[in-house]
Amino acid sequence: MKILILVTGGTFDKEYDELTGKLFFRDTHVQEMLRLGRARLDLAVDTVMMIDSLDMDDAGRGAVVARCRNATERAILITHGTDTMVETARALANAGLADKTIVLTGAMVPYAFGSSDGLFNLGSALSFVQVLPPGVYVAMNGRHFPWNAVRKNRETGTFESTQ
Repeated sequence: MKILILVTGGTFDKEYDELTGKLFFRDTHVQEMLRLGRARLDLAVDTVMMIDSLDMDDAGRGAVVARCRNATERAILITHGTDTMVETARALANAGLADKTIVLTGAMVPYAFGSSDGLFNLGSALSFVQVLPPGVYVAMNGRHFPWNAVRKNRETGTFESTQ
C-alpha cells in the first residue's frame, strides 16, 4: 500500500527566528522525521502549502480536497495546523472521497523545538491510515477520532472526542 503524505504547514513545520522571536516556515521536516523514525513504508510526500492553519481558507481547503481527489493512493495522511484541522477534515468528508482513508495530524509544539509531539503524532497517523476503514479522521496524542466527533481542547492542548 502506497501512502500519500500531503504537507500543509502548521506548527508541525514552523521554525524559530532567535533574532525576532517569531515563528516562520522554511521547508517541511517530514522527510527528516520519516528518516529518524526509520519508516519503511511506500510513501510519497507532496507539499501543498506551508501556512499557519489560522490562514487556511476555503481556497486552501479546496486545494487539499483537489489533491486528495486526484490522488491514486487510497491512504492519505495530511500534516496540518491544529487550529483549523477539524474544518479541513469536514471539507474532505463532504467532498465525496468515500473510497479513501484520510488522516489529518499535526503538532502542538514545532518539530524544530526538539520537544515536539510531531514525531509521535506522525508515526501514530501513519499506523492509523493503514488500518482504518475509508473515511476522514483526526489523529493526535496517540488517538484517532472520526472527523465529526473531535475537537481541540485549547485549555489542555489535546484533541478529545465530542461523543
